[in-house]
Amino acid sequence: MLVVSIAGSPGTRSRSGELLNYASQLLQRRGVEVVSYRVRDFAAEDLLYARFDSPQVRQLLEHVQQADGLIIATPVYKASFSGALKALLDLLPERGLADKVVLPIASGGSAAHMLAVDYALKPVLAALKAEEVLQGVYAVDAQIQYAEADCPAALEAHLRERLDEALEDLLLALARRP
Repeated sequence: MLVVSIAGSPGTRSRSGELLNYASQLLQRRGVEVVSYRVRDFAAEDLLYARFDSPQVRQLLEHVQQADGLIIATPVYKASFSGALKALLDLLPERGLADKVVLPIASGGSAAHMLAVDYALKPVLAALKAEEVLQGVYAVDAQIQYAEADCPAALEAHLRERLDEALEDLLLALARRP
């Protein structure tokens, strides 16, 4: 079973990235192969000029095609998901998420932006023909406390429970696939 994780934050360290790291580690402990990508690792020119022939873009497209599922994490800026993530998702073919299960994850400064997952990110995933988009997980930044630079962040217990439930739902959805 292969899951592709995509971190949509352009920052070197982000709370949404910390949620994605937690999710990836849990899946790997459960025997799932996880291939990780971060938008900040792509050349800006490749994203801005939609360079489909970029070796890194081609590698992403190949992994997404092979994947059973994806986890996409993004910070919420001004009531929407990251523009860098949108530029990356725009490189996927029209039916790029067909036959895929997708778990969206987002973090933002306040609960006022929690609907960004439903009203901004999920429509893009649906347009890419995702087979199943699971109930997303939204975290308020205050629920994620950074530790030392090379240590994982501490997640509030209730957030960790919601993320664990979402990951169980992902595993169940992946197990239902033919």
